[in-house]
Formats: sequence, C-alpha cells, structure tokens
Amino acid sequence: MKFGLNTLIFTGNFTDENTDLFEGIKKVGFDGVEIALAQKGDFDYVRTLEQLKGNGLECSGICGMFSLDRDIRGPDKEHIRNGIEYIKDGIDAALAMESDLFTGPMYSAVGRADLESTGDRNKQWKTEIESLKEVARYADEKGVYLALEPLNRFETDFINIVDDALRLVEDVESSRLKIHLDAFHMNIEEKSSAEAIRKAGKLLYNFHANENDRGAPGTGQIRWKEIAGALKDIGYNRYLVIEAFTPDIELIARAASIWRATEKSEWILAEKGLSFLKQMFKT
Repeated sequence: MKFGLNTLIFTGNFTDENTDLFEGIKKVGFDGVEIALAQKGDFDYVRTLEQLKGNGLECSGICGMFSLDRDIRGPDKEHIRNGIEYIKDGIDAALAMESDLFTGPMYSAVGRADLESTGDRNKQWKTEIESLKEVARYADEKGVYLALEPLNRFETDFINIVDDALRLVEDVESSRLKIHLDAFHMNIEEKSSAEAIRKAGKLLYNFHANENDRGAPGTGQIRWKEIAGALKDIGYNRYLVIEAFTPDIELIARAASIWRATEKSEWILAEKGLSFLKQMFKT
C-alpha cells in the first residue's frame, strides 16, 4: 500500500511554483502526490516530474476538476466538447508524469444536482456513454486508466453510489474505465462503505482516504477498520490518497462547503492523517 496527498489541500491551481511543496510532502512521509489539474499549461510536466523524482516521490495520478463548462453529459454541445478535450489533456498529463491514472467525477460538473425527469436522465446517460467511449479510446491509445468517482447527492445527481459507477463502466464497455471511491462520499451515500468496496472489487483503481468532515483521517466517524478489511479482501494495493480541504483555499472551500478549519494548518492535517493511515493499514 502506498500513501499519497492531493495538491488541493494547498492550492486550487497547481503551478510550477508549487513544486517547492514536494520536499515537505516527502518529509511528512508520503510516497506520492496526486496533482489536481485546473487546466492544460498550468505547470511544466517535465520540470514537475523532475522535482517529484528529486524528492523521492511519484505522481500517483492526475485529478480532474470539473466545472459546468466541462460537463460531458450535456445538453450543451460546447460544454461536452470542452469536457472531452479537458479529459484528454488530463490523460496526456498523466502520461507525461509517468502515471497511469486520470481520476475524478469526470462524468459531470461538480455541483450540478437537480431532480431530473426520467426522459432527460435517459438522454444524459446516452450522451454520457458516447462521451466516455471517446475518451476511453484515447486513454487506451496512451495506456492510461480513467477512474470514475461517485460523489454525494449535494455535489451531483448523476453518480452517487458504487452501483451507479459499475453500471456506467459496464455500459461504456472499455477496459480503461475503472472506479475511484472516496470514504467521505461513501459515508453519506452507501449503506456500507465496506460492501461498496467489495462490490467495486478489482475495478477499484484509486481510493481517497478522507474523513467524514474532510479533516485528518482518524479524527472522525469513518469506520476505518471495516474499510481496511474490505480493501484487504479485494487485494487493493494501490494508493490511499488524502484529499482534505481547508477554508484557506477559497475556490475549493466554496465548492466543497468548507467553512471551518479542522486543524491549525494543512501540514498538521496531512501529518496527523498519514500517521493514522500508516498505523491502520500497516502490513
């Protein structure tokens, strides 16, 4: 098992200037960094990879950021095309960073949540499949996997539970499509986080080890022993990533409704969370 930290804990727009964070991330004890890609060109891939390797780290994956103008389920055709091209940019970024993963809720815009009619939902599902088939073909050409992350009901009305994600993967029919689960979202939506993990099985390709308040893992109500047992049952040996947020990053705080700090600093949060995870998931 490896342990990663998502860059959104420090910044909503990762750039070349943020590579100076890598030394501290390594000192805390992480193995890798999950880099959130705001848009193509925000950071130099070659230089960033060199800085990662120079600090004994790797890129665990590229994390997507999905705004309304990148919504691949439609109906706006320009937004669909923007989203498809953005996902392709994310695939290119992952490849350049020597990672095999582009991950996140790429099926729709974060924050789009409404009660849709059955007819509209069926149209959106059809559009979704067409969009994902295109990016999955591109991912296959590049040797990169796409991991779909279910979100809670307040952030999306489309893919909330592992069953939704499994259905979408089945309908797209591509070996490049995988599943990404997040303990925070599962805590809201699933009847049992452990059973959701077991349902995902070998399709689980990324895991966000987040607490129920998006603070340091181990400080809240998440049933970590059950999660650890389920991950062991399915033979998961990829990254456990902390994707925690603070109110200091205004863009993310508004998007994720982070109104209070759970620790005195992001570094304390990261260190405390990693210490807990290493103890919980030690082999």
